[in-house]
Amino acid sequence: MQHRKANTGSLYLYLICLVAALGGFLFGFDTAVISGTVSLVKKDFSLDAVSEGWFVSCALLGCIAGVSFSGKLSDKYGRKPVLIISAIMFLASALGCMWSGSFTALIIFRLIGGLGIGVASMVSPLYISEFSPSRYRGMMVSLYQLALTIGIVVAYFTNAYLAAHTHDNYAGVGMRTIFSAEVWRAMLGLGALPAGIFLLSLFAVPESPRWLLLKGQEQKAKQILIKIDGEEAATDEIKSFKSQNGNDDTSLKELFKPVYRKALWIGLLLPFLSQVCGINAVIYYGPRILEQAGFTLNSALGGQVTIGLVNVVFTFVAIFTIDIWGRRPLLYAGVGGAVTALLIIGVLFALNITSGPWILIFILMFIACFAFSFGPVCWVIVSEIFPNAVRGKAMSLATLSLWVGNFLVGQLTPLMLEGLGSSWTFWLFAICCSPALWLTWRLIPETKGRSLENIEKYWKDNHYQDASNDSLPLATNHK
Repeated sequence: MQHRKANTGSLYLYLICLVAALGGFLFGFDTAVISGTVSLVKKDFSLDAVSEGWFVSCALLGCIAGVSFSGKLSDKYGRKPVLIISAIMFLASALGCMWSGSFTALIIFRLIGGLGIGVASMVSPLYISEFSPSRYRGMMVSLYQLALTIGIVVAYFTNAYLAAHTHDNYAGVGMRTIFSAEVWRAMLGLGALPAGIFLLSLFAVPESPRWLLLKGQEQKAKQILIKIDGEEAATDEIKSFKSQNGNDDTSLKELFKPVYRKALWIGLLLPFLSQVCGINAVIYYGPRILEQAGFTLNSALGGQVTIGLVNVVFTFVAIFTIDIWGRRPLLYAGVGGAVTALLIIGVLFALNITSGPWILIFILMFIACFAFSFGPVCWVIVSEIFPNAVRGKAMSLATLSLWVGNFLVGQLTPLMLEGLGSSWTFWLFAICCSPALWLTWRLIPETKGRSLENIEKYWKDNHYQDASNDSLPLATNHK
C-alpha cells in the first residue's frame, strides 16, 4: 500500500510539473518561431532595417516588462493566477498575430507575447521549485528547460513544414491568406494550440504549497504536500518552513542584507553569463554562422535543426544526473566544455578551416555542453537559493538579468560578425562564458538534496564562508 501511495505521489508530482513546464515550451516556441517569419513579414509589410529589427526585438521589451511585474504579483496573489495570466497573453498574442491587419497591430500582439514569455520564464521554474520535494527538485525544474528546447525544435519543424506546403487549395480567402499567401500568419498563430492547452491545464493544478504557507493557509498547503510526498514528509516540511520564516521581512530589501548578498550575486550573474556565452547567437543566427563556414542555405538550415535536436537530447543528461551528481559538477563540466568549444571554433575560423564538418561538430559540442549545464542548472539554482519570503521578487531580478544578457547578444551579434569576424565573435563569447567557472568555485554552494528551508538556513549560518569550503548539511530525504 505504501509503495502504491509513493507511486501515486510521484505521478501527481510529474503531471503538475509537466503542466508548469509548458510555460517553457511556449517560451522556446515563441523565441524560435520568429526566425522563419522575418523575411516573409519584411516582404509583406515592406519593412526597412529599423522596422525589421523592431519586429524581432519588440518581444524582448515585453519580456523585460513581464519579468518586472511578475515577481510582485506572484508574491501577492499566488503563482497559479500569474501563470494563468501568462497563458492568456500567449493565446492572445498567437491569435492576434495571425489576424493582424497592420504592422502596428502585429507589433502590439508581439509585445503581448513578450509579456507572457517574461512572466512564464520567471514563474514556471519558481512554481516547480516550490512544488517539488528536495530529492527531485533538480530533475523537475530541468523539465522546464527540456520543454523550452522542445519548443524551439517544434518551431523549427513547423516553420519548415508550413513553408514547404503552401498552396491555394484552402477553402475561403482567410484560410488561403493564412496558409498560403501570408504563411507567416500560420507560423505565429500555431502557438495558440499549446497556449490553449497550457491555459486549460492550469485550472487543474493547485497553488504552490510554500506560497500557501507564506499566506498562513497551512491546512491547504499540508493537503497538497501529503498528496506529493506523504504525511510524514509534509509535517517535516511545514515544521522546517515555520522555523525559517517566523519574522522575516517580506520586502525586497531583505535580499540586500549581507546574509543574502552572495545569493543575490549568484542570482544576477549566473543567468546573465548563461546568455552572454553566446547560446542565443547560435539559436538566432545559426544559419548565418554556418553559411559563413561554407554551408549552403539548405544545409545550414538542416544544421540548425540538428542544433535544436542536440539541445533537446543533452538536456536529458541534466534531468537524469542533476540530483545524483549535483549542480556544481554539471556546471564545471559544461562550462569548461563550452569555453573549450568556443575557443576551437574561433581558431577554425581564424585559420579558415571551414570545409568539412568541423565547425558544425564544435558548435554541436558547445550546444551539448550548454544543454546539460548552463541551460537547466541556471534555472534550478536561481529557483532555490532565495529566501521563501521574497523568492518571487528575487527571481524577477534574476530573470531580468537573463533577459538583459539575451537582449545584448541579440543586438550585438550581427555587429560582431560583420565588424570583428566570426573568429573574434566566438573568442569573445568564450571570454564572457569563463567567469561562470569562478562563480561556481567561489560562490555557488551545492544544493543537491537540500530543502529550500535548509538552503535558506545555510545563508544565515555561513554567509562569511566561500562555497569552495561548502559544509551545508543534507536535508532529510523521505522515501
